[in-house]
Amino acid sequence: MRQEQDKTLVSTNFFFRDQTNFVRGKVRDVYTVKEDYVVMVASDRISAFDHVLTNAIPYKGQVLNQIASKFLDDTQHILANWKINEVDPHVTIGYKCQPYAVEFVVRGYLAGHAWREYSAGKRIICGEVLPDGLKENDKLPQPILTPSTKAESGHDLDISYDEIIAQRIIKKKELQKLKEYALALFAHGSAHASTRGLILVDTKYEFGKRDEEIILIDEIHTPDSSRYFYTDTYQEIQGKDQQQKQLSKEFVRQWLISEGFQGKEGQSIPTMNPEFVEAISQRYIELYESITGDVFIPRSYSDIDKTIEDKVNHFFSNQH
Repeated sequence: MRQEQDKTLVSTNFFFRDQTNFVRGKVRDVYTVKEDYVVMVASDRISAFDHVLTNAIPYKGQVLNQIASKFLDDTQHILANWKINEVDPHVTIGYKCQPYAVEFVVRGYLAGHAWREYSAGKRIICGEVLPDGLKENDKLPQPILTPSTKAESGHDLDISYDEIIAQRIIKKKELQKLKEYALALFAHGSAHASTRGLILVDTKYEFGKRDEEIILIDEIHTPDSSRYFYTDTYQEIQGKDQQQKQLSKEFVRQWLISEGFQGKEGQSIPTMNPEFVEAISQRYIELYESITGDVFIPRSYSDIDKTIEDKVNHFFSNQH
């Protein structure tokens, strides 16, 4: 019988049938099978400031995997995506795609990185011109696309639409299509959020290609890739120049800052006490229920490694 503190999936080390590759990301363990499929395991690791934190968070992987799975299903009318099947609460199997080297960040409000750039005096962010006089978390005149390229290490780097074309990273015609997809996904996500009493503030999309078709990959509209505000208190809080209540892991970043950690050289990652770990777990469950409107059903962690391995191998044994 697992003890309460063992109720996490920290990391995996599977050897699935016909497995050809394995990559461990900050949060996800990604397996390639038969060169055509990926098995994406959402672990319970949590990262902030580009570092994996010391403690894992019970049910976090399940929350992220199931939110992403739901919204991948809900957006198939906009474009195809990589998902084939959610075989386990922590695991989704999908098609292997060739990813674009650019992440597509759509912003409807001036928050996070964009606000930090704006408050430092910038009025052009990734080629998008912003008006003077905006406050943190103000709604933008219209959603903007602020792409970024993957850095070899550390933070992603801002890049403009025109720079992507000039550097021949993506062809102009394809880039225009990707922009249209990103904005359409954001509009759909915003409309869904409003039905849940939420505002989709900003989010990140990743795309790839499979058989020359553009495919949506990775996660979508999760609290790790998106920022949400509460609709009912938004105007009042903005009017008072106060910080918005957020449905994201921003509260974990704030705790780390209070403990003297921002991922800078020489800083040590603080260890969370069990009470704070439980509070984060409960917050992620709250996020799940708020965003999806579904009741969260906690999975069993008993024999989780064998359960996942059996489910994945069973899936591929039935593939022809």
